[in-house]
Amino acid sequence: MDFIFIREQFPLYVQAAKLTVYLAAIGIFLAILAGLLCGMIRYFRIPVLEQITVCYIELSRNTPLLIQLFFLYFGLPKIGIVLSSEICAVIGLTFLGGSYMAEVFRSGLENVSPNQTEAALALGMKKRQVLFHIILPQAISNSIPSFCANIIFLIKETSVFSVVALADLMFVTRDLIGIYYKTDEALLILVAAYLIILLPISVLCSFMERRIRYAEYGD
Repeated sequence: MDFIFIREQFPLYVQAAKLTVYLAAIGIFLAILAGLLCGMIRYFRIPVLEQITVCYIELSRNTPLLIQLFFLYFGLPKIGIVLSSEICAVIGLTFLGGSYMAEVFRSGLENVSPNQTEAALALGMKKRQVLFHIILPQAISNSIPSFCANIIFLIKETSVFSVVALADLMFVTRDLIGIYYKTDEALLILVAAYLIILLPISVLCSFMERRIRYAEYGD
């Protein structure tokens, strides 16, 4: 194991990690917004929009992110639409993540007992108040485990960003292996980089789940 090589190339991985986290944060944030919107459309069964949302979810969940990125980066220029690598990565992650988040939020909304909605309306609350003060808080609480799992899943999916010429962690690793043939060292730094990114998120998610479980059931 060449630790001198690891020390020399470590700054490249730091820059690549920053880019990976930055694009992942934007993509996941937009995916949460898209998922919440699509989840509510399916929950309230809004005509026409529900059918469009179902088609989007099925298309997104049944095609790999790699294929979606190929379409955005190599396919769209054929019809005159040219997007940068960063934009393609964000759109692809949003497109994929939105469908998974939509199902998470929909299941969370459906787990809220209809009796609570009926009781709130009977007490004189408006539908908007019921949605924001009764339904959504419980739906979000119910969705936390799946929500956290999807965040970790989407961050790991950023490993395919290198196919659109983004200098992310995987791109740097492949580049260094091709130049120096230091496969073990490059892969070791890659694994360490993803662990540094994902472990704190995993710990935070576990803490949130415990706090929510304690708030609902106590010890």
